[in-house]
Amino acid sequence: MTSSPLNVPLQKLPHGADLPLPAYATAHSSGVDLPAAVTEPVILQPGKRMAVPTGLALAIPPGYEAQIRPRSGLALRHGLTIINAPGTIDADYRGEIKVLLANLGDEPFTINRGDRIAQLIIAPVVQAHWQVVVDLPETDRGTGGFGHTGI
Repeated sequence: MTSSPLNVPLQKLPHGADLPLPAYATAHSSGVDLPAAVTEPVILQPGKRMAVPTGLALAIPPGYEAQIRPRSGLALRHGLTIINAPGTIDADYRGEIKVLLANLGDEPFTINRGDRIAQLIIAPVVQAHWQVVVDLPETDRGTGGFGHTGI
């Protein structure tokens, strides 16, 4: 089952004007790759982090969010991840999307202009209405957490 595409206004900022638009790589991709809109190569040293510009801004429709996630190949081969993964972009944010990359690998990693540095996924949002209660309903699990079911 496929759903209708969601129209999301996208602004290409001046420093990203020549970069391609984010695109789905396959018919069933859930995310698009985000480019690095750096003006010159940037080296991310092991154990360091930085906000990498994408040259893009979005107007996400109310009821949705954008999630920024690591790219699996960069994570596996180079130890690159997103420090706040998944990053959340709210529907009312209109600034540039920046990717908070961290190098958990052993070697410096060079980020070049146009490199695909992260994935962006658009997802629906449900806002909760909190109901303060004295006791929560019982479950078989109860308060067990952090490995309570074993290894």
